[in-house]
Amino acid sequence: MSFSAVFKSIVFLGLLFVMLYVGMNNTHTIDFHFPIAGTTATKPIRTTAGLIYFGVFAVGVLAGTLLHSGGGKGGKKSGGSKEK
Repeated sequence: MSFSAVFKSIVFLGLLFVMLYVGMNNTHTIDFHFPIAGTTATKPIRTTAGLIYFGVFAVGVLAGTLLHSGGGKGGKKSGGSKEK
C-alpha cells in the first residue's frame, strides 16, 4: 500500500470529521438562497445549517472527483512506453 494513498485517506477522514463537527454544532434552521439555480430565488430552501453544509461539501467532492477522473476518453494515458 502506498504512502500517498494512506495520507489521502487520513486527510479525507479529517475533512469528514470537520464536516460532522460543524453539522453537530449548527442545528439551527436557516434559509439557503442560491438565485442562479432559479427555484431558490422565490422560495429558499429552509433546513438546518449542518445539512446545507453537508450538501455543499458533497457537491464539491463529487465535482472534484469528476474533474480529477477526466472522463477517461481521448486522453493520453499515463505511463507505458515512450515514443522516440
